[in-house]
Amino acid sequence: MNAAYIVGSFDAAELAFLLFFGFFVALVFYLNKESRREGYPLEEEETGRVLPGSLFDGDKKTFALPNGRGTYTPEDVARDDVNVPGVQAFKAAGAPWVPTGDAMKDGMGPAAFANRAKYPDLTFDGRPRIVPIAQSHDLIISPNDPALIGWPVVAADGVNAGKVTDVWVDQAEHIIRYLEVETTSGKKVLAPMTVAYVHGNSLLGKVLPTTNHDEPKFVEIDAITAAQFEAVPALETAGVITRYEEDRIQAYFGGGYMYATPERSEAWL
Repeated sequence: MNAAYIVGSFDAAELAFLLFFGFFVALVFYLNKESRREGYPLEEEETGRVLPGSLFDGDKKTFALPNGRGTYTPEDVARDDVNVPGVQAFKAAGAPWVPTGDAMKDGMGPAAFANRAKYPDLTFDGRPRIVPIAQSHDLIISPNDPALIGWPVVAADGVNAGKVTDVWVDQAEHIIRYLEVETTSGKKVLAPMTVAYVHGNSLLGKVLPTTNHDEPKFVEIDAITAAQFEAVPALETAGVITRYEEDRIQAYFGGGYMYATPERSEAWL
């Protein structure tokens, strides 16, 4: 008998092939189940009806949260409300939604937000990550840069929206995250630094003698109009910004680039 055969005509090559084939099929099932831990079972976009599960659906996955905040299981959280404040442009699951109210407040399109946790983002050692600069851990603005506090804020419509009253910094990244703006009505709101343009701090104005050194100093925030500053989501606790509030503030200003004025939501061509 040939030593290459194990039983009858069944040899080592066939065994290796069958083992590989069985392993590959098991791997496909495993990877598909792992990819379906979060966001499953699926739901219909138009009705919100939850579709039945399948053989490939994975088990629930529980995440251990840092800083002693327990655990989080996505499937145990209530599903999003399907009552979208808008109407579809045409009857189809993938049709775009046209806002029926204030798109920036309702979270439509680029103003969409997520219901994040209602506690601050933290540093590795458990301190609030984004704080007013006076509460930060020895962070200062470089003497070569303007402090910005007291500078006027000009909105997208060219109207004065208020003035800068504080600077909020990221203690982990050592950058400015928000400018605190006191509106003309006295309300204090936060504006992302990413939508702010500082005028009057030109490098050319410092090195070229021919440049006008008396250029006006102000902060331009062209994401929204002056009146819309009054509706910026406010902080629940002074000096503290939660992840929940961050998402809404960022979404409000981001949505302004499409919805702040009627012209912005129209096609360019």
